[in-house]
Amino acid sequence: MANEQNLVRGDDAHKLTVEEQSRGGKASAEARRRKKDLRQALEMLLEKEWQDKNGNTLTGTEAVTAKLFEQAMKGNIKAFETLRDTVGQKPVERVEVAQIDREQSLQELRELFSDE
Repeated sequence: MANEQNLVRGDDAHKLTVEEQSRGGKASAEARRRKKDLRQALEMLLEKEWQDKNGNTLTGTEAVTAKLFEQAMKGNIKAFETLRDTVGQKPVERVEVAQIDREQSLQELRELFSDE
């Protein structure tokens, strides 16, 4: 539970030295670089042409899609969901928030669980 002794005021909350800020910025730039390199490598592999075991030429995208489809047909739910989501048929997730009269709800619960 929070109390006055363990609260940190806004100005004192997250002060970093210039050196710490610099290291954080460099680490962030390196992470972005690695992510970009991975994305480029994957794009290259997906665009490259590959030979299947029957001698047919497929792009990486076509080969991966075919394998994903095979897995979905075997009952792999994750593979099915990936295919479904990729083609734009992902169901919309909705959360509804209802306004509740707290006292009325408590009264209904009391009546429901009373020993009458």
